Amino acid sequence: MTEKIGFIGLGAMGKWMALNLLKAGFQTRVYDINSEAVGFLEGQGATSAKSPAETAAQVDWLFLSLPDTSVVETVIFGKNGVAQGAKPGLAVIDLSTISYLPTLEIHRRLKEKGIIFADAPVSGMETRAKEGTLTVMFGGDEGLFQKVRPALEVIGKEIIHMGAVGSGQLTKLINQLLYNISAAGLAEVLPMAVKLGLDPERVARVVTTGTGRSFAAEYFIPLTLENKFREGYPVKSAYKDMISAAEISARKNIPLPLVNAATMTFQMAIAEGFGDLSKGGLIRVFERMLGVEFRKKQ
Repeated sequence: MTEKIGFIGLGAMGKWMALNLLKAGFQTRVYDINSEAVGFLEGQGATSAKSPAETAAQVDWLFLSLPDTSVVETVIFGKNGVAQGAKPGLAVIDLSTISYLPTLEIHRRLKEKGIIFADAPVSGMETRAKEGTLTVMFGGDEGLFQKVRPALEVIGKEIIHMGAVGSGQLTKLINQLLYNISAAGLAEVLPMAVKLGLDPERVARVVTTGTGRSFAAEYFIPLTLENKFREGYPVKSAYKDMISAAEISARKNIPLPLVNAATMTFQMAIAEGFGDLSKGGLIRVFERMLGVEFRKKQ
């Protein structure tokens, strides 16, 4: 591969995406504040940089996989940030999940500097990142999409060009809101079933095979029965999707009553100390309220 790739953000998802790019033959320069993660990639053949600016200065395409909007903004525009080291013509592809409206502002500011920007959030958990089977939702120029597609196909199985810059984040938000509503619905309804005398395991069999089934049910219910609440994205991190939806709802005058209700469940979970649990942990709010648990019989 002739293109030189930079990759900033080597967390649970990013390190596997960067590794897959290396395995596919891309020259990859990496940066992360976690030296252990950088060392892991160096051991696989990557070179490292000392800052986002240094990373950007030496590559053709720069991928970001970062925790949230504020971190992305700092990495791009902060001290020793991407914008300081980038040459005009650099393509920055943000694989992070961040807010829609700030994405448009990041694009505007980078465009003024001659830097190309695209948002390409991914869907799928760490296992799919390892396998290179993520779903990638690309928002940006069609020409850029075709250029970087060989790299995206190493990262994901479903690569979809959603439209202009911002459309990737907006699509990811739609997907996450539906998922979050499902998780909040399970949290509210399953404790009611136990409170009224139903057997959790039998209810689980129905809900995961009947018309009430969903990805959230199929993933979280078996874990809940086993009292496991650490698998998956934590509630306090997923809450950013609800904030983003509230911003859009307010600014665009779009009513979102079910999203607002689910947001309250997320807020209650965080307030009660369950923010570090997975979305399956939302159920703990209503279990505590009703004095029951949706678990297997010991």
